[in-house]
Amino acid sequence: MTKYEGSRMFHLVTRTWNPITGCTHLCRYCWALRLVRTKLKNSPKYRRGFRPTFHEYELKVRFNGGFVFVVDMGDMFCNGVPDEWIIKVLDHISKFPNTNFLLLTKNPERYKDFIKIMPTNVILGATIETNRDDLYMEYRISNAPLPSLRYRAMRDIKWDRKFLAIEPVLDFDLGVFIKWVLDISPFMVYVGYDNYNNKLPEPPLAKVEVFIEVLRSHGITVFGKSLRRAWWEV
Repeated sequence: MTKYEGSRMFHLVTRTWNPITGCTHLCRYCWALRLVRTKLKNSPKYRRGFRPTFHEYELKVRFNGGFVFVVDMGDMFCNGVPDEWIIKVLDHISKFPNTNFLLLTKNPERYKDFIKIMPTNVILGATIETNRDDLYMEYRISNAPLPSLRYRAMRDIKWDRKFLAIEPVLDFDLGVFIKWVLDISPFMVYVGYDNYNNKLPEPPLAKVEVFIEVLRSHGITVFGKSLRRAWWEV
């Protein structure tokens, strides 16, 4: 892990591990992309910039317990990553059954291609910032699959431990978005605002607080991260 990697990790994470870096989604709010273009631009690991890259030497890393965030400097399941890279990473993960590994993607449909070889110590996570495809397209948030496609993929995946990152949260339809989360049935959800002043189409804080309260009332563990008033409320 470089000096700058993992600086905004989830609180349960004890370390990050980046055997694959880069992504083809190019989200307009991506802090990892910003790092690679600035503070990490001269790092040997990022000499290819943010193009998906496999760092096979990372497969020498050993783990002994803890909670590992896999590929926080990219998206291992974006369409620019070959199957063989993913298979090698999953195979390495399977060697450390006493360690929890968090995977996080904006392309969870691709999880289905590897579900038969997915190690049981893996947590399958997806980022879904909103339920509103129209908002996502209007503001050109990213090249990732639309939120509705991610929702359907996560809903249909049969896995004991699923995780949702609603970060950075974008404006949403309260009832619909609550139903989405309940349909997916994650064991944990993170909800947070943008940290980088991107002037995204954010929901008012009061709506987010109701959203979190309702999910918790259904027994879902929800953590609020960087909760604040929307930039336009200030």
